[in-house]
Amino acid sequence: MSLFLAAASLSTLSGQTDWPVYGHDPGGMKYSPLDQINTNNVSGLVRAWTYHSNADAAQSASAASTSARGGRARPRPVSEATPLVIDNVMYLPTAYNTVVALEPETGKEIWKYKVIKAQPAMRGVSYWPGDKLSPAEILFGTSDGRLICLNAKTGKPVPGFGIQGELNLKTGVADKYPDALYSVSSTPIIHRDLVMVGAQVQEVPSQGPAGDVRAWDVHTGKLAWTFHTVPRAGEPGNETWAGDSWKERSGTNAWAPMTLDSERGLLFLPLGQPSYDNYGADRKGLNLYGDCVVALDASTGKLRWYYQFVHHDIWDYDTPAPPVLIDVVRDGKTIPAIAQITKMGLLFILDRLTGKPIFGAEERPVPKTDVPGEESWPTQPFPLKPKPLARNSFKKDEIATVTAEHQEFCTQLFNTDGGMYNAGPYTPFQTKVTLLFPGKAGGGNWGGVSFDPKLGYIFVNTQDLGEAGAMVKAEEEGASPAYHKGGTLGPFSRFWDPKKEWPCQQPPWGRLSAINANTGDVVWQIPFGIVDELEAKGVRNTGSPNAGGSVVTAGHLLFIAATTDHRFRAFDSRTGKQLWETKLEAGGHATPITYLGRNGKQYVLITAGGGFSFDHVGSDSVAAFALP
Repeated sequence: MSLFLAAASLSTLSGQTDWPVYGHDPGGMKYSPLDQINTNNVSGLVRAWTYHSNADAAQSASAASTSARGGRARPRPVSEATPLVIDNVMYLPTAYNTVVALEPETGKEIWKYKVIKAQPAMRGVSYWPGDKLSPAEILFGTSDGRLICLNAKTGKPVPGFGIQGELNLKTGVADKYPDALYSVSSTPIIHRDLVMVGAQVQEVPSQGPAGDVRAWDVHTGKLAWTFHTVPRAGEPGNETWAGDSWKERSGTNAWAPMTLDSERGLLFLPLGQPSYDNYGADRKGLNLYGDCVVALDASTGKLRWYYQFVHHDIWDYDTPAPPVLIDVVRDGKTIPAIAQITKMGLLFILDRLTGKPIFGAEERPVPKTDVPGEESWPTQPFPLKPKPLARNSFKKDEIATVTAEHQEFCTQLFNTDGGMYNAGPYTPFQTKVTLLFPGKAGGGNWGGVSFDPKLGYIFVNTQDLGEAGAMVKAEEEGASPAYHKGGTLGPFSRFWDPKKEWPCQQPPWGRLSAINANTGDVVWQIPFGIVDELEAKGVRNTGSPNAGGSVVTAGHLLFIAATTDHRFRAFDSRTGKQLWETKLEAGGHATPITYLGRNGKQYVLITAGGGFSFDHVGSDSVAAFALP
């Protein structure tokens, strides 16, 4: 591409050549109009540059924290960061307590800010363009519950924001619980002069910091509004909590990224479940707004509508991903909509203005609990379209046969304490050993979906990963919770061989799907990921556990890493055919981005931080790829 054409392209596409928001646009489509890299030439992609956030720290962490599982290194902290690229500058948090600005064409550092005694939010930062009163700003949360505001040009704290560029987010929501978990794991959302922030809070015990979502003035850090995610007395939804069970209830928080309809001024919250995860006898009822997508007026925080995906959650089925804003065309009419993937592997497509399922949903009976005092909800909502995208039941004859040794191990595991109990979707953990599909890791997870508005396709990666365990009565009388998940398999047991981390059900263990948003039908679905050891034995296309997101482009390409096989791949978005792959230093459990450099080249970039809960190889690499 000539310099003249590059300049013309930059001028024509304006900000679309950048990656200015976590999901590319405030609605989180993760779609780029760039097509310099396309299905005809993507096979020629090569690594253009690699940024190491702290090579010495990565090596020492890797050496110091070797996992007990097979001796594999599992360094902490890890990065799941999706960088921003704005006006020829890249901004991202690192796993080593810094936020950096880089040259997007080279990875060379422009500035670096050290976060004291904490990590910046692992998934990214947000950008505000500034005005006559304030400079352009980079805003991000931290692992110790602060909101920090930096000058985007210099990397220095903005002194007029809060106290010398910082807000203590614990104030007002964790005053009684100063030592409890309260952190920010995802990016703030910015609407006009407001910055809106969710939080990650404790999963046990039941009482603790509130999961409220709040908005702050971007100039001063002054609180603008608060939305109580557990409604208080007199607020709509409070009646869904038995007695005073709503008081000081923790959980019900937006730990995953939020999204925004800028035109309509609507903020969409993906809310997690109330604490404690697996026991709800002390919070009988529907428990609004747990496990909901909630639409708020972004300027005031007032409730517009909600949709609850899980009633009275006792499975840890948080709403784990950004609610992605899409358009659905039906009967010649365009319906503004939301696509929400869930840990259950169910994809809900909702009317953006009302919250009603566009293709319908029905309440179906689900299995009951046998835990004393617990009252599981008798039904749960299932979308009529699309079909479930992950396994949600299991029978003994579905044990994996990929090798004889694996089959024997899994058979013995399934027969623990007389055999695991599974009665289909939403099987509650019982007082006997229970098998749940999907487990708390999903199904779908925080990577969410991407959307191609020209094809009308929704893309989503899911995994089939079961979870086993039993509910055990607490030894101390009056303990909270009275029952906890444990038993002979422990509290976090997955249905796999823990040495190899191969799931115990027949493959595929991971899938990549495309869904037609206008019909609700699955267009294509393929096994996603491989297991190298099994490939060497001739067992192919097993899929693998995965976590991370995808990006889709006008070049008819879908880019995604996510898998535990540490590959970064490109697929034809129309057919699901794989066109390119490369091996990364570690798993890319982040969402990739693509952007146009000043040199006229299109780049595709992924943070290869590794270290997700089932991926024990870590790295400090950020890798950019381009055509030669």
